[in-house]
Amino acid sequence: MLRDYFLNKVEDGLLKAVKEQKLGQMSEYTKGSLIVEKPKNPDFGDFAINVSSLARNAKIAPPMIANAIVDFVDKEDNEYSVVGGFINFKAGESLLLNLVSEIIAKGENFGRPENVETEKIILEYISANPTGPFHIGHGRWAAMGSALANLLKFYGHDVYQEFYINDAGSQIQKLGRSLIIRVKQELGENVDFPTDEEERKNYYPGDYLIPVARAFIEKFNMKLEDVDKTDLAVYCDFAKEYEEKVQRDLLDKLKVKFDNFYSELTLHNSGKVKYYVDKLTQSGKIYEKDGATWFKSSDYGDDQDRVIKKVDGSNTYLTADIAYHADKLERGFDRMIDIWGADHHGYIARVKASLEALGYDPEKLEVLLGQLVNLVIDGNEVRMGKRKNMVTLEDLVDEVGVDATRFWMTMRNIDTTLDFDIELAKKSTDENPVFYVQYAHARACSIIRNATEPRIDTENGKQIAPVISASEFNSLIESYDKNILKLTLKEARKLILKLEEFKHLIVTSARDRQVYTICRYVQDLAAEFHSFYNSTRVITEDKEMTKARLSLVYAFKTVLANALGIIAVSAPERM
Repeated sequence: MLRDYFLNKVEDGLLKAVKEQKLGQMSEYTKGSLIVEKPKNPDFGDFAINVSSLARNAKIAPPMIANAIVDFVDKEDNEYSVVGGFINFKAGESLLLNLVSEIIAKGENFGRPENVETEKIILEYISANPTGPFHIGHGRWAAMGSALANLLKFYGHDVYQEFYINDAGSQIQKLGRSLIIRVKQELGENVDFPTDEEERKNYYPGDYLIPVARAFIEKFNMKLEDVDKTDLAVYCDFAKEYEEKVQRDLLDKLKVKFDNFYSELTLHNSGKVKYYVDKLTQSGKIYEKDGATWFKSSDYGDDQDRVIKKVDGSNTYLTADIAYHADKLERGFDRMIDIWGADHHGYIARVKASLEALGYDPEKLEVLLGQLVNLVIDGNEVRMGKRKNMVTLEDLVDEVGVDATRFWMTMRNIDTTLDFDIELAKKSTDENPVFYVQYAHARACSIIRNATEPRIDTENGKQIAPVISASEFNSLIESYDKNILKLTLKEARKLILKLEEFKHLIVTSARDRQVYTICRYVQDLAAEFHSFYNSTRVITEDKEMTKARLSLVYAFKTVLANALGIIAVSAPERM
């Protein structure tokens, strides 16, 4: 990476200056204290380092420090300058040529860091109840989670994606009872859900159970007189399996692939929940109070102790989560990353407390808290609690498409509320960021086609030979000579530097668990490419110049496709 290259050069020069006693009273330096940044004025250079922090030890002015360091820097063909306490760096010809050559050589692997420490990570996200269709918020976690998995894999981590099915609570009984009412309605009985607000909370009155009821009737050849004779568990199991399939089908459509769907019910049936509760009991971390069973989570940083078994004998959500997270570590994962809603902020401390109480390192759990999604239509926020316009994730996907859904869901930081503008997401204009980015890729592909395929002269209808044949272009890429780019390096410089940023972006985004940065990058990269295209004619009468610029177009589309692949948005060749 150019940042690392520049930093190493400066720090090596600094160490030489210290050795030669050219930095005042400074007698030693440990690498790692200087930071590379982008100059506010791009005319100063590509990168800059502020050495003012060294003045305290050197006892001389920052400009003197900067100039002394630059005197000892191995500059090669790069440019170094000093402004105040800043050392500015401008990449020379060889670095720029080597970068494009690297992109073309590595192709889909360009941007993958080498020789980095990696981990075996289990990433859990969505984890919705199997009691109905996904809502819009689930869509954000789906896009965010799968993009994060792609990013971490691209970095080099071993990532295992898991969906935790909340199928062991009272909600499954509510689902079964709700299905019974829908079945009776479909069979002609005049029955409905309770109108009392409190009683209604014990049911799922949504219309989505109507097709479930029809499927149930068909499968069991159900008659009205048999409805109440059929065990509740039959309704529960059927509805749960039906809704799980609906959810999985939509995940497939959204290009979200889980390695495992982990049932909470299996935790209980396997005895793991009891095992970990017993383990906490044996270590003195469980006590009884007011008829309930409590975990001493306050011993480990939580603001109070937590109930794990209610007075009625039923478990709280925490009980199974204790066992689930302990089980993750027992399965051999180095790190757990969970994506939860922002309303679960207080839940982090109690889960970490349980891990520490069981003898695990609580820092192995990372939790990303996500804010909600607001749907906006014609400038107005849509109330998602009403069945009009769009309520479910499937409604949204059908309306704007998979690519737009994924891009928009990942284009803001996870801790920021997202306003999803439906009408804008459907537009085929530069205002729509996903269209703008995809059009840049399609334009690059079109340029290559126009250069390598025969064309028709619009005046006489005759076929015109391509500027460069397809075989010549393939040879150009397969046996790429970086020196050809010298012909157009001045025009290509800004675009090449933007392409280079992708390497640094992968490292920082994976480290910070951020995917919105990828969306921001592809927009900036597309803008740089459009600017290059609008100011520079790619296909010219000069064949060698055309080859040079085509190689840059090819490098651009390679990097853009790599970035779009991380957020699982398609890179179309035609639009």
